Amino acid sequence: MPRVSVFMIRTALIYLALGALIGGMLLADKGVHLWPSFWTWRTGHVHLMLLGWTVQFACGTAIWILPRLDAAGTRGAMWLAWLCYGALNGGVLLATLSAPFAGMAGRERVAWMTPVAAFLLVAGIAAFIGHVWRRIRPFGSVPARVT
Repeated sequence: MPRVSVFMIRTALIYLALGALIGGMLLADKGVHLWPSFWTWRTGHVHLMLLGWTVQFACGTAIWILPRLDAAGTRGAMWLAWLCYGALNGGVLLATLSAPFAGMAGRERVAWMTPVAAFLLVAGIAAFIGHVWRRIRPFGSVPARVT
């Protein structure tokens, strides 16, 4: 398994734990109403679970499991996979923290966080596509097995 896949899957599992913790606390607050300001983390919970956990886990698994380019086992430009890892994590962290920071510091002071997070997430997915594009074989290009 390539090192970048190990990092992506482990980070995705950390995001799963954080997202589940925040989701559990939000659910508990529905019943006891102790932390009204904690609901600013709802959007962050969605970003952690959808992008941090699901997308990053899928990308890490795909980088590992897609066919290699040649018989030597090369996987292509791994710097694109590392760029995907960094951009996805930067985007997830900025998107997760933007709403709570807006509540503490004021929305106008952190207005830059959401567009930068969106740019990083799109750049991460573009880097992932750039990395795996050559490894995806078009349907029908694989010769049929002769039995």
